[in-house]
Amino acid sequence: MLHLTSESNIWLAVEPVDFRKQIDGLVALCKNYFNKQPSSGDLFIFMNRARTMVRILCYEQHGYWLATKRLSRGRYSLWSNQETEMHSLAAHELKEILKTFVASRTKRV
Repeated sequence: MLHLTSESNIWLAVEPVDFRKQIDGLVALCKNYFNKQPSSGDLFIFMNRARTMVRILCYEQHGYWLATKRLSRGRYSLWSNQETEMHSLAAHELKEILKTFVASRTKRV
């Protein structure tokens, strides 16, 4: 189970990530591209290009967790505009991102 506390280290990937990547691909991305150690217990947050899905990668005790949230309607509106590839978040900021989305405005025929 993922535990979020005020002491949790949370890293947000600014650029969208190809969600065909699973655990091993995201671990490699953390190590090689972001220069972070995913087995540290930190949480790593990724968004898909369409801004309809979020993935959280975390290592706990003996293995990795990969949590995915996909919106049934709408897109996430609140996302970083930082110039770095990855930056730190507080737990309350992550909660805001996960609950903030814009409803899609598609017409029904």
